[in-house]
Amino acid sequence: MYNILICDDEKDIVNALKIYLNNSDYCFYEAYNGQEAVNIVLEKDIHLVLMDIMMPVMDGIVALAKIRENSNVPVILLTAKGEDSDKVLGLDIGADDYITKPFVPVEVAARVRSALRRFTRLGGGVKAGTLKIGGIELDDYSKAVTVDGESVSLTPKEYEILRLLMGLPGKVFSPKEIYREVWKESPFESDNTVAVHVRHLREKVEINPSEPRYIKVIFGQGYKIESVK
Repeated sequence: MYNILICDDEKDIVNALKIYLNNSDYCFYEAYNGQEAVNIVLEKDIHLVLMDIMMPVMDGIVALAKIRENSNVPVILLTAKGEDSDKVLGLDIGADDYITKPFVPVEVAARVRSALRRFTRLGGGVKAGTLKIGGIELDDYSKAVTVDGESVSLTPKEYEILRLLMGLPGKVFSPKEIYREVWKESPFESDNTVAVHVRHLREKVEINPSEPRYIKVIFGQGYKIESVK
């Protein structure tokens, strides 16, 4: 059973999407602004979010950014034809896909199935606030990290780097991106600082740091974490 959150300020659209996605394997949650969506993702075991961009109280872009602070749940943005810049921004922040209104029912169903397959294959389905890739599990509520069931002690910066990488598995982060996100400072001459912290992190989460299974170096580009079955 997959829990799908549909968030749109127009109730008719929410109801239409539920009809398009009529499937006995889906359980639906509803939200009508971004803040409601963020709260539900934090409180419930959500496997997929369909979310409009233009909404009152909190728009979909801000809500997506807040969701990505705690969860790697797939998010498909619902956009109007004239919102191309918002589509790009949403994808940059961490949206998995987007669907343009007016919807084609068959396309909606196909994109949802595809997103759920990717999420399941990448080790999704864990509770909100928890990231899991292979044997590494990170609980952002307790700030605990385990590797193959064994507790690992990380420094705050090592923890934040790991959380950043695990939040978007497969994405390559440059040293400057990592420094900007983790240190919250301008990434001036940041490459060596990041490299040292990543090396220490690998020594703690990898069985053989010289041949890592998870945290990979992409030479000349940066670092990523790979999904391991």
